[in-house]
Amino acid sequence: MVKVGFVQPDGAVVTVEVDAGKSAMEAAIFNDVRGIAAECGGLCSCATCHVYVDPAWVDRLPPPAADEDDMLGFTAAPRLRMSRLACQLRLHAGLDGLLLGLPPTQF
Repeated sequence: MVKVGFVQPDGAVVTVEVDAGKSAMEAAIFNDVRGIAAECGGLCSCATCHVYVDPAWVDRLPPPAADEDDMLGFTAAPRLRMSRLACQLRLHAGLDGLLLGLPPTQF
């Protein structure tokens, strides 16, 4: 199991656990985390699972693939250097404790 903390816009942290191999989006959806819409179901085609990776974790993740990078141009909240799509973040033991900030809106 991998723990992921989702930081709500008000600063509250919702920590969930999910099996390794699942995406951060799946971790949020399976645990009813408010703030992830995931309209496309993880197909990297809607940008409604936009998250801000905590700065301490940014360099531990691989860079976004071209399709994710393109889709990040369509986020409702501002795209930042630490912006990622949760559907593209596959979780593994090395990411245990990952912190992901949720933007104020996905639409």
